[in-house]
Amino acid sequence: MKHVEHELTKIKEAIDKAKDMRYRAEAKLEELENQQRRLLNELEELGVKPENLEEEIQKLEEAIVKGLAETKAMIPKELMGKHE
Repeated sequence: MKHVEHELTKIKEAIDKAKDMRYRAEAKLEELENQQRRLLNELEELGVKPENLEEEIQKLEEAIVKGLAETKAMIPKELMGKHE
């Protein structure tokens, strides 16, 4: 009989642990969903659609490279050092 009681206690503990894990997972999911909503709102404010995000990142990277090249071209070569 003690063996059965012990097994029932272990099962109850496992169920309680599973419930706790479920509650934590639900809370994490809710947090992630809120974060997703905030990010989508930020993208909307910037006028970027999520499906165009990669394209927008590429455009920004190209603009940065172009801006750096233009800035570098304005600096006299003697001030740039011998790293070139």
